[in-house]
Amino acid sequence: MNWTLEVVPVPVTDIDRSKEFYGEKCGFTIDLDDEVAPGMRIVQVTPPGSRCSIAMLQGMPPMPGTKEMSPGTLHGLQLCVTDIEAAREELVGRGVEVSPVMHVGATGWEEGKGETWNSFMTFEDPDGNGWVVQEAPSELSER
Repeated sequence: MNWTLEVVPVPVTDIDRSKEFYGEKCGFTIDLDDEVAPGMRIVQVTPPGSRCSIAMLQGMPPMPGTKEMSPGTLHGLQLCVTDIEAAREELVGRGVEVSPVMHVGATGWEEGKGETWNSFMTFEDPDGNGWVVQEAPSELSER
């Protein structure tokens, strides 16, 4: 049996603002915007080429046995791209504040691209949830 990671919840304060950020500014596909029950809304978006989506929830109680994350507390989720400089240019062009491209060098983090698997950038959504983008040497289907 395969266990696939397909949806990650992202805690946000304003679901419409977040939908605009991820859809318009990040260029993610808006897969779903639905009121699943009175006062309970789900917006689900998917990064280009990804099989895993992110879901933003409004008015939904936490599932029994789970804990609720506060908006802005999700950090370190990682996206991979094959051209980090082009990805950075696209995000900046869409109005997203993005860190410079960095790599791990002899003295720690250094600005600029590194060798294979060693080029990164970061950005945050309007609530402060933090994302890491890493350059991969090829598309996932080719690795």
